[in-house]
Amino acid sequence: MICTVMATLMQSLDSTIANVALPYMQGSMAASQEEINWVLTSYIVAAAIMTAPTGFLAARFGRTRRFVTDILGFTFASSLCGAAQSLDQIVIFRILQGMFGAALVPLSQAVMYDLYPPEQRAKAMSAWTMGVMIGPIFGPILGGWLTEHYNWRWVFYINVPFGVLAAAGLLAFLKETSHSNSIRLDWIGFGALSLAIGAFQAMLDRGETLDWFSSNEIMLEACLAGLSFYVFLVQFALAPRPFLSPRLFADVNFTVGIILYAVNGLIMYATLALLAPYLQTLMNYPVVTAGIVLAPRGVGILFAAMICGRLMGRLGPRTLLGTGLIIGTCVLYQMTSWTPDISTWTIVTVGVGQGISIGLVAIPLNITAFATLPPERRTEGTSIYALMRNLGSSIGIAVTGALLQINTQVNHAFVSDAVTPFNHALGRGAAALFWNPGSLHGAAVLNEEVTRQAQIIAYMDDFKFMLILSIITLPLVLLTRPARTAAGRSPSGSAREAVH
Repeated sequence: MICTVMATLMQSLDSTIANVALPYMQGSMAASQEEINWVLTSYIVAAAIMTAPTGFLAARFGRTRRFVTDILGFTFASSLCGAAQSLDQIVIFRILQGMFGAALVPLSQAVMYDLYPPEQRAKAMSAWTMGVMIGPIFGPILGGWLTEHYNWRWVFYINVPFGVLAAAGLLAFLKETSHSNSIRLDWIGFGALSLAIGAFQAMLDRGETLDWFSSNEIMLEACLAGLSFYVFLVQFALAPRPFLSPRLFADVNFTVGIILYAVNGLIMYATLALLAPYLQTLMNYPVVTAGIVLAPRGVGILFAAMICGRLMGRLGPRTLLGTGLIIGTCVLYQMTSWTPDISTWTIVTVGVGQGISIGLVAIPLNITAFATLPPERRTEGTSIYALMRNLGSSIGIAVTGALLQINTQVNHAFVSDAVTPFNHALGRGAAALFWNPGSLHGAAVLNEEVTRQAQIIAYMDDFKFMLILSIITLPLVLLTRPARTAAGRSPSGSAREAVH
């Protein structure tokens, strides 16, 4: 279990550890802001594409063999990222890292399900979920500390010892599963889905820079994504052995689970991606301090993980899941009124609340989504489950980033309407001294302040977008159903007896 959680933590940590180091990489690689963002999106897109065939590769070559190979490949790719000398090299190595890291989360989840009987899975999945959720929370802290005290390259080198230990431990303790060379992959379905994901992500990343659909490139990427996804759906519906089994989505718990997991990943990753620059640019927090202020989310997740195993049997997964979503909705509502004048204590308490929400959603969701899924579909199900989280996080980061830029421009124009020679507030006191639009320096300083105010409102708009998304998905909890054992009892009853 330790080695399995270590592999999960290593992969989830890398999804955010490079965030705070991006400015240092940008200077070292002489890259633009758009180019350096490829360091993040290339990893997420590669992981999203390669998550889908996890079930096929595990069934074809054996789950343990695949697990260990991916850990070693991820570790080697991490060392290459640390040694990269150009932007092209680090993007290529990040793609390689994402390809190997894609299967670590779904395989580790499948392993944890097989290691423990049903009555112990709630506690086991609490430990596993901590590895998945704490990584993105503590990634910025560790990345900031390593970057400031050593070098940005160490955010990648740190994976090497842990990767070697996890691979050695799994080779020593984990037995190989059955596998078959006769299994075939639906290459048309896989290729179409991969092309759709890649083209869609490229459209989101490049849209704001190229003015969206006024650009031929964006039009081409949008058409390619839509056509590829259509081909995937046709193959999914008509192929005798499609890339993804339709039986997976016939399970209501699983279908609702992947939707909620995608939204949970979108909110968590997008919030982290927004708050890191918010604290550093608008509130003038040093990079390490910003990471420390974000850390209490991890405390909230730890607290939720500790109580979930005990409360699951008494209250049931659906009650905890609904409670977590409600808490998360309340937290987002509070964040819609944030300004840079808020106290550090407010950021910390809201962070703890969001961490509790993430934990209360993720842990029961891991139980609920697979409660009624047949065991032979579990590895394939965990791969799709992880794919939806990757898609949710990548789309969330891209969409909220694009909305932030668009709304900043719109709000800048709106606020600028009040900046005229006829505004008496600009002609008196300190405003007349520092924000005098009649001088070049005063006009520049005034424009900087208008941009700052526009950004503050744009951040509020992003938090409102996530709030609306959270409210819309909340009723889906009512569609979930508990699994029934042969004796007619729900798993919550077994869990209750185990707790007692």
